[in-house]
Amino acid sequence: MRYSPEEAAFLALAPEVTRAIHDLVVELGGSFSAEHGIGQLKVSELERYEDPTALALMRRIKNAIDPHNLMNPGKVIRPYPDKT
Repeated sequence: MRYSPEEAAFLALAPEVTRAIHDLVVELGGSFSAEHGIGQLKVSELERYEDPTALALMRRIKNAIDPHNLMNPGKVIRPYPDKT
């Protein structure tokens, strides 16, 4: 699909706007994800907003159940956080 320059410029703002909305929602005590869960598209958001201790626990549970990371690798939680 082709976008006009104006549409492309508007769409380019999506990551910045999404981050601002998620920051505000979390600041107000809400969650950046609800009934549809995390999935591939929100793994980075989970790592940004979730408590590091909770993430470490999630990784330990995942590793205990799936030590070879065969079940949905990287779909909900990465074995190690992305440092980029």
